[in-house]
Amino acid sequence: MHFRIGDRSPSDLFPDLWNACDVLDRESLRAQCSGVKGIVNLAAEHRDDVRPVSRYHETNVEGASRVCQAAREAGISRIIFTSSVAVYGFHPDPVGEDGPFHPFNSYGETKLSAEAIYQAWANEDPSRSLVIVRPTVVFGEGNRGNVYNLLHQIVAGRFMMVGSGKNLKSMAYVGNLVDFLIHTLSLGSGVHIFNYVDGPDLDMNTLVDHVMHCLGKSGSRYLRIPRPLALAGGHTVDGVARITGRTFPISAIRIRKFCESTQFRADRLSQSDFHPEYSLKEALARTIAFEFSPT
Repeated sequence: MHFRIGDRSPSDLFPDLWNACDVLDRESLRAQCSGVKGIVNLAAEHRDDVRPVSRYHETNVEGASRVCQAAREAGISRIIFTSSVAVYGFHPDPVGEDGPFHPFNSYGETKLSAEAIYQAWANEDPSRSLVIVRPTVVFGEGNRGNVYNLLHQIVAGRFMMVGSGKNLKSMAYVGNLVDFLIHTLSLGSGVHIFNYVDGPDLDMNTLVDHVMHCLGKSGSRYLRIPRPLALAGGHTVDGVARITGRTFPISAIRIRKFCESTQFRADRLSQSDFHPEYSLKEALARTIAFEFSPT
């Protein structure tokens, strides 16, 4: 399979395939899309602390419009778009691909708006193929997201459990997710929407115990903090951040996300002929070995 990479930052793994590209720069998009058969759009503003907030709309929504326009001009009939389960918001029960949709932040709102733009592009021509993949929280080798931060805190002995630890988390291993994105290149025309989850879901107590086991720290104890106390501290930190303009690793929304059960059904994934190579616990062990084992 031949591919090229368009990004604002150079690729460490594939420097020879990288070209400078920004979804907000029409000329770089046109150059990147020239002569290709399909687009996999991974670009997004996704952190919790993006400022100004307008950057979410610029990159995620306006960027989607410009990607679709570049595809029209280049005659490209296949787009794969990585959205997010953030389009659903918080729900007490696992949510499938049909919703309901109640995003709780600008990231989720703009991802949902971007999906509508891509679907409008697909509906212009029945021969076009659009795949929308909504991954849950992603982790893996080289990923520096929330799961890595959790693992790092456990390794460093700084982890504190907030709440009971009985809340369940859906997760996605980056290696399996990439394989699935490649798999979707074979899908035909029409609109295909998938949640991506590597099950079975683990509660926080089980997740932390498994990480401890992989690190050889089985039986280690850690501090537990009541959720209301942690949230009060998070709101205090948010106030300091607003006053000083600084960003901090702790915030009320991050504490809330940690404590909530965030479960999603991947019904359409389970009905497909895709089979992930690694189980969730195998994927966690691989990630821990890569990131934290002595070389």
